Amino acid sequence: MSEMATTSLSEQSLREILVDLATEARRRRFDVAPNPCVGAAVIAGGQVLARGFHEYWGGPHAEVEALRAARASGVGPENWEALVVTLEPCSTTGKTPPCTEAILRSGIRRVIVGALDPDPRHRGAGLRLLQEAGIEVEFVPRASELERTAPHFLRWVDIDRQRRPRPWTIAKWAQTRSGQLSPPPQVGGGRWISGPDSLREVQMLRGRVDAIVSGVTTVLHDDPRFTVRPPGDPSKPPLRVILDSYLRTPTDCKLFAPPGPGEGAGEVHILCQAGANAARHRALEAAGAKVTGLHSSEEDHVALRDVQEWLWHKGVRRVLLEAGPQLLTRHLESGFVDQVRVYTGDVMGGEGPTMAPWFTRMRLAERLDREVAADAVLESFVLPSE
Repeated sequence: MSEMATTSLSEQSLREILVDLATEARRRRFDVAPNPCVGAAVIAGGQVLARGFHEYWGGPHAEVEALRAARASGVGPENWEALVVTLEPCSTTGKTPPCTEAILRSGIRRVIVGALDPDPRHRGAGLRLLQEAGIEVEFVPRASELERTAPHFLRWVDIDRQRRPRPWTIAKWAQTRSGQLSPPPQVGGGRWISGPDSLREVQMLRGRVDAIVSGVTTVLHDDPRFTVRPPGDPSKPPLRVILDSYLRTPTDCKLFAPPGPGEGAGEVHILCQAGANAARHRALEAAGAKVTGLHSSEEDHVALRDVQEWLWHKGVRRVLLEAGPQLLTRHLESGFVDQVRVYTGDVMGGEGPTMAPWFTRMRLAERLDREVAADAVLESFVLPSE
């Protein structure tokens, strides 16, 4: 592949376009993780005709969005000079079809990339496929370095993680200003801390994961449904996975209620210690759950490593952990949290233990602080302990 671009744009101009695309793509980092932040642009007449970005995990990739925007511009494909993309186009099917297929269908004859796929299993495969189809492929080195634009993706494809793969886990919780996960009894019915705008955000997040994981204590205390409602996408609801060592989940809890109109409800899976109460096992399966026995940990809980392996083998790649402080702490202590989203409501006081000490112990990266109405929201990646 050539390292000098031959479009009507200079290499310096292409480098500037790639840097700009990578910077803009990085703003979506928490929405796309563990996927990389990627931007793409269609060039026509020496100018950027259309841009596209990977907006959220499971959604269309940047190349597809850029080509779609180019078609909508009114400038015909015969005038498209090149597709510029910050990362080598994918050539395998995941949540979406391969981007190489979309590029080949578009009729574009030149592709310029700013970084190669860091995953050794796929590195160079997409570019070779395009070259074999007669497309000119060019590389602008060091234009969109992943160490700067998507370091979380480098951790995701790291060889050590590939040896013992596990899903990308997002720990989400709402807390009061003093860090309690349960509000005072007179606030939100003793249950709700964050406001309606934040709750709508969570529905969108639920629609963009493969599984929601929680514990039996949360089921007993809150009786949640863990369904997906608009503005989330209820068409592909995630698995609802409850860690329940001794099968204490009530058979009449709301997890087993049929979904309401416009609501998506994934399969209910209960992970218990192997050999747990056989009668309870049968009763929960009769209620609609799928019950699986796993090894126990030294603390007499279901072993989290077994849970991670079970999720991976079920095809789960992105998990939303919605749990109480005990299960959150176990995941954090085990190093099984990759990303956090914390909603701090405009509520003082509360009940139960606080997660506040963890903010002094977690190694946070690329932290983003924002506001949703009256709630403060923290998003960050969690680095492994040193």
